[in-house]
Amino acid sequence: MKTIRTIFFVCCTLFLMQSCIVSHKPNMAFFSNSDYDYEDAQFASINVPMFLAKPYIKKALREDGESEEAIAMVKKVSKIKMMTVANGSEKLMKDYANYLKNENYEEWATIKHDGENVNIRVKQQGDMIKNMLITVNSKKDLVFVDVKGSFTADDISKMINFASDK
Repeated sequence: MKTIRTIFFVCCTLFLMQSCIVSHKPNMAFFSNSDYDYEDAQFASINVPMFLAKPYIKKALREDGESEEAIAMVKKVSKIKMMTVANGSEKLMKDYANYLKNENYEEWATIKHDGENVNIRVKQQGDMIKNMLITVNSKKDLVFVDVKGSFTADDISKMINFASDK
């Protein structure tokens, strides 16, 4: 009986961990379009399981001496997807920006740091922000972070100020 329980636990763990596997296929809508010519762009995608990530993020924030406000923000996150694009072109970024505009994303902030641009875009439903896209653009290498949750405009402003101060 103990062996059956162990096998069941291992199978459940493997099932839950499958979202941690890095894929070489895009995991975001615009980049999944098979008709688009991505030229030599190379993708790496990861879906972050929040039930595993939240405890580690909270612990790291507490160890770094961050405020309880920053830790409370982590509680509002329901899903995170990350994707990197190597050899991305300027045309690709312009088309992606147009796609986001057509999908009703609003640009909230652009932070420039050491030759890199960090763009924060949000999609609102009423007063609540349900989706936040963070794009880090460093010439031909791009990083996309898609954060889903229930945030207020004040939460996003605090996050932007926190990132700007660092």
